[in-house]
Amino acid sequence: MKAIAYYRVSTEGQGRSGLGLDAQRSAVEGLCAGRGWELVAPAFTEVESGKRNDRRELLKALHRAKVTGATLVVAKLDRLSRNLAFLATLQESRVMFIAADMPEANELTIHIMAAMAQHERKANSRRTREALQVAKARGVKLGNPNGAAALRRANQGNAAAIQALRADADARAADLRPVIDDMRERGIVSLNAIAGALNEGGFVTARSGRWHATTVRNLLARLSVVRQ
Repeated sequence: MKAIAYYRVSTEGQGRSGLGLDAQRSAVEGLCAGRGWELVAPAFTEVESGKRNDRRELLKALHRAKVTGATLVVAKLDRLSRNLAFLATLQESRVMFIAADMPEANELTIHIMAAMAQHERKANSRRTREALQVAKARGVKLGNPNGAAALRRANQGNAAAIQALRADADARAADLRPVIDDMRERGIVSLNAIAGALNEGGFVTARSGRWHATTVRNLLARLSVVRQ
């Protein structure tokens, strides 16, 4: 059987250094060798950052798998299980896939994971609204009231998904602007302090992870671009 490998690293530096890639490559190549599968193309490696959510390499990998009749192989599905954009793209592609850490996973597994990721996103949206209400009660001026609603109406499909992912990041930043402004008014100004407050408040990043100084820095950088 033919196979296409897809890897993910979080920064350009990590991608260049190979940190994290060796383990992924070993897992994927080990699974393929054990099953007698042939990797028919160079691996597609996604270098993600706080400013990129389009997952171009994933789209390329899915396209190559589709046109060659190959199976998409990833190293670890568990670290992607809360990534709604990845799961939605995988579902829409209808490409066969397998994960080295969860080879028994199937379409139903992905459907359940996507439903859980969607549930978590809705829960985070609810927490955001509650925080905005608290901020408003404190007299913080709320901005960009219409951007998020328009972004959530993005259509499906690869092109629309790419545009929606970019727009969703801007909308998410706009949603959090009043929360960040409220924190700053209360003296919470350092990257680590903001990250701690966001985590304590139950907020998650766009990838459903915990906040750290680096992700807060990316958020603040985006807020400097997303004007009210």
